[in-house]
Amino acid sequence: MNENTPAEKISGENITAAAPLLQADRLTRRFGGLTAVGNLSLDLRIGELHAVIGTNGAGKSTLINMLSGETAPTAGTIRLDGNDVTNWPQHARARAGIGRSYQRTTIFPSFTAFENCRLAAQAHAQKPWRLWQAAGSCEHSTGVAGRVLDIAGLAGAAGKIAGSLSHGQKRQLEIAMCLATDPRVLLLDEPLAGMGAEESERMLSLLERLRQSHGVLLVEHDMDAVFRVADKITVMVNGLVIASDTPEKIRANREVQVAYLGEH
Repeated sequence: MNENTPAEKISGENITAAAPLLQADRLTRRFGGLTAVGNLSLDLRIGELHAVIGTNGAGKSTLINMLSGETAPTAGTIRLDGNDVTNWPQHARARAGIGRSYQRTTIFPSFTAFENCRLAAQAHAQKPWRLWQAAGSCEHSTGVAGRVLDIAGLAGAAGKIAGSLSHGQKRQLEIAMCLATDPRVLLLDEPLAGMGAEESERMLSLLERLRQSHGVLLVEHDMDAVFRVADKITVMVNGLVIASDTPEKIRANREVQVAYLGEH
């Protein structure tokens, strides 16, 4: 396969279960004289939740933007199933299995939760030859919408207008819409932001379920949540990685304690 040629779905038949699904190798992004992300490398595997933490401006969202294809790296390589996707556009990476959420919700507030998910499913599996078919009669997209709402814990809110949902439910809906695109990699940018305790618990339970069948990269400021659910934590300061290890070793890392956790 030409490394610059998008595919509808990359085959992982020759990839072992232990091999990384998504790899970033010496990834760098510069904006003029500012290095937002410098020489960063990380791996992500199915069944793993890898959290990225750091203060504001550390480069976390820039990292997700590069992995998803929204921002081109200045240097470095991104591989999915061992295939170089560095130069693939965002829509090609999405079709190959990379899904993402944003810091701000990107739902359609005037549509129902079900319609939001059905639209996401239709956008992923487009069938232009069925131009005159009513959207509601598409068995594939309606089936996907019902399934992902159930996974996200929103089956009971399927008929509700999205804009009327609580903040936590809107974040759950955004993840459900992401799941409707059939991703294997989930890049989640602060999904717990602004949530109360009860909503956070629901989101953490959802993340626990999702990690079983996906590779999950989580950017989050809630340290209690991160240390509770993460298998691995990467710590960024000023665009650079200062540590990447298990939660236990990150908590005990003196440089992390001083630079990020506020200890002296």
